[in-house]
Amino acid sequence: MSDSGVNALCVDATLVELQPLRYTPAGVPVAGCMLRHESRQVEAGTSRDVAVELQAVALGELAAVLAAATPGMAMRVSGFLAAKSLRSRIPVFHLNKIEFLEGMKNGF
Repeated sequence: MSDSGVNALCVDATLVELQPLRYTPAGVPVAGCMLRHESRQVEAGTSRDVAVELQAVALGELAAVLAAATPGMAMRVSGFLAAKSLRSRIPVFHLNKIEFLEGMKNGF
């Protein structure tokens, strides 16, 4: 396995569902959520509407930031994709950065 491969994702999304803050056996805080992204993208020269829901997780100090959010909040999130577990290869978005967008529209 190469440690130099690119695995980066940045998405503007709305918090749809927030799971209760929990802790790993080692005591690391974990917050899970479901994010919804909607936008218009250009593909093969044609504009199309895009909508997707992503399962996401934040660990450590960022988990407390996510846990303080409420469903419906707009945010810009970045991180990487990883399999949910060794048994489930379903992708989960692991958040490294959360920027809340509420109040930032029109430069405010």
